[in-house]
Amino acid sequence: MLQNKSLLLLLFSFLFFQNCKNEKHNLTPDDYNLKHNIEEGNETKNNYAEGFKIINYDGFNVLEITNPWPKAKKSYRYALISKENAAKTTFSKDSYDGIIITPVEKIVVTSTTHIPALELLNVEKTLVGFPGTDYVSSEKTRARIDSKEVRELGKNEGINTEVLLDLNPNIVIGYGIDGNNKTFNNIQKSGIPVIYNGDWVEKSALAKAEWIKFFGVLYDKQKAADSIFNKIEKDYLEAKKIAAKVSNQPTILSGAMHKDTWYLPNGTSTEAQILKDANVNYLWSETSGTGSLALNFETVFDKAKTADLWLSPSYYSSFEALEKGNEHYTKFDAFKNKKIYSFADTTGETGGVLYYELGTARPDLVLKDIIKICHPELLQDYTPYFFKPLK
Repeated sequence: MLQNKSLLLLLFSFLFFQNCKNEKHNLTPDDYNLKHNIEEGNETKNNYAEGFKIINYDGFNVLEITNPWPKAKKSYRYALISKENAAKTTFSKDSYDGIIITPVEKIVVTSTTHIPALELLNVEKTLVGFPGTDYVSSEKTRARIDSKEVRELGKNEGINTEVLLDLNPNIVIGYGIDGNNKTFNNIQKSGIPVIYNGDWVEKSALAKAEWIKFFGVLYDKQKAADSIFNKIEKDYLEAKKIAAKVSNQPTILSGAMHKDTWYLPNGTSTEAQILKDANVNYLWSETSGTGSLALNFETVFDKAKTADLWLSPSYYSSFEALEKGNEHYTKFDAFKNKKIYSFADTTGETGGVLYYELGTARPDLVLKDIIKICHPELLQDYTPYFFKPLK
């Protein structure tokens, strides 16, 4: 995911619609509850995701982003309302960080991980701009890029705001590591709401996938989003159950060197959790913390020299490239036995890695890939989607 540094000070848009017959009401959730003699809206409970909430009221929804980036100190609230209901309702600007008319008709997203949700909900035609279109792997969205229906917005850390403003999207979906981003501030000042998507902050693969519900409410497709996620969850849990019956646990090495440091997933990462659910012996499963483990070569070699399998060796796409990168890689049994698997070769037309785009939305496929590689006797009719043997 490309990193953005942003402070979410969303434009408080007043909705001025001609209203000849209907009395307008200036509502906050508290005002609404008092008027209708109810205690609170109906919150849609998430199964796993902790970073957002959807609260349904009669006539509008509230989307609350509670964890847009690690250790965020505030949450953000957005009122989502149809054009019809917006014509007879105004909202207190002190209660919301933005007012969004739904369903969204034109959208800009800023991470490839956002694109699968649009396609799964069949609303990909609303995408009008993206920063770094060469990173997009999906054939469907690539076709729209090639036909100029999706405009290039430059680099994520420096979005071309002139082009974006010309596109005039209803909303921009961003993400960031803290609350400082000049580009997003300027977009918001122009009158275009920006909402941070914090799927990457979630602590489990299914929690990240559940953010499809975030997009669902923006398009008035909550039921469809629920159905899609329920199917992903069902397939993931069924695959996990199948793998749990196997007694043999192959030992797993992961990652590779960058300069003098070997980076690999810590034991509480979503990657390590998927390995656990695949019922394998990830050699660093007992570690914890945020971010990746950063170890020296000797430490990794001492522990993983005889590992049965080596998964995700960074960006290396062949044994030749791996050996050229560091001749010490050849000393591992997994290298000698040609037991290395990578997603680096599964790319889109312009070189974007499909795993980075779709893996977050489809953890069920990632898990099945790992199970098929590590327990080849299982999932007989399944062909790995992302991971392939290193060439």
